[in-house]
Amino acid sequence: MTEPTLHHVNCPGLAAKTAPEVAGHRMAYWEWNNSGDAHNPHVIVCVHGLSRQGRDFDALARVLSRSARVICPDVVGRGQSDWLADPMAYQLPNYAGDMLALLAQVHAQAPIHTLDWVGTSMGGLIGMAIAGSAQLPLPAPVRRLVINDVGPSILWQALARIGSYLGQTGRFASVQQAADAMWAISTSFGPHTPEQWLALSQPMVRQLPKANPHDADAWTLHYDPAIAVPFASVTEEVAKQGEAAMWNLYDHITAQTLLLRGAQSDLLSPATAQAMTERGPRARLVELAGVGHAPTLIAPDQQALVSGFLLDGATAPPAAA
Repeated sequence: MTEPTLHHVNCPGLAAKTAPEVAGHRMAYWEWNNSGDAHNPHVIVCVHGLSRQGRDFDALARVLSRSARVICPDVVGRGQSDWLADPMAYQLPNYAGDMLALLAQVHAQAPIHTLDWVGTSMGGLIGMAIAGSAQLPLPAPVRRLVINDVGPSILWQALARIGSYLGQTGRFASVQQAADAMWAISTSFGPHTPEQWLALSQPMVRQLPKANPHDADAWTLHYDPAIAVPFASVTEEVAKQGEAAMWNLYDHITAQTLLLRGAQSDLLSPATAQAMTERGPRARLVELAGVGHAPTLIAPDQQALVSGFLLDGATAPPAAA
């Protein structure tokens, strides 16, 4: 399978703005399986950041899927998933609930014996909720967890920076124009070739419908602008109050944990990253030079870290000095 297959899972509870006639909502997910075993019992779930989508993991998934089934969801409100009727429902507990529905469906299709998780930014927080909550109906406990540039404590200036552009989905005359606009706010992702950045950008846009056939083609970002509504309601005080709950989740994680930090990250502080090595699962910390928030896991060294940890059973190398 050189390309992923697109599937959907029906998630109960939250109504969809895009399909109000249907109970609940649908979440899309991309499945990769290059192992030759359609019933491979090893499943790796890769979950993206706040305004991203599951195709962010294409390069990494091609590597991991040689040995495992790799599942890359579009979190609700993003990519090919439904948009929610209530903007305030775009919250971490609801995202975690959708992941339980996803895992139940994947497990029903072919039993999961080994479950690993890769989470970038928001996806890492969802992973903490899944791995750190007792008595969840998981098909298997999370064995290994990769947390990519996020922690229970998040620097406020990074949230303010993200809030300055979140929800502004824009209108673009071409995919390349959209890619250029995204690069202007994403240089902290680290060095990428133009080809790499365009490949990352293409799934990030959708073509706008035309009012009449003579209108020029136009594109916009893939996500529901309303995901910015609950984000904008978070004050610095509220964010600090939420830290205690996230640390409690983190402290209950039993999975072997690898923590990646962009050395120039403005979201995950060195102090928080160090604390994550000393409590809870005592994560192995690796800092990535020349990268801020957040590593895209496209560079060969980044892929080797993740695949070595998840597939070879190797421990991550020592943290950078």
